[in-house]
Amino acid sequence: MTLFLEVLQVLVALVLIGIVLLQHGKGADMGASFGGGSSQTLFGARGSATFLSRLTAVLATVFFATSLALAYRSAHPAQAGSVTEVVKPRAPAVPPTAPPAAPSVPSLPHGGPARKGG
Repeated sequence: MTLFLEVLQVLVALVLIGIVLLQHGKGADMGASFGGGSSQTLFGARGSATFLSRLTAVLATVFFATSLALAYRSAHPAQAGSVTEVVKPRAPAVPPTAPPAAPSVPSLPHGGPARKGG
């Protein structure tokens, strides 16, 4: 899902850059009044500006939504892929073994600790 959002984010960003570069500024309309011939365009005199501005708004909304979704996914990483990876396995049901025997301490030959002086 994250890969899909990242690819969508990049594609929307590239198309948004292209759409913004296709739009003309506020001062470009003045040239049309002096015979620029922009009324002969495919969308009509104001049709292209309306279409491109609406497309820009839609793409900006999609870009904003994908940005929020990617930020949320990075802040809340997904758990493991399957239920078997999430559930911890139980301890095996085998009887406990006897603890290992303590190492034997060798005894002294005369039966006790050696005493001095006596």
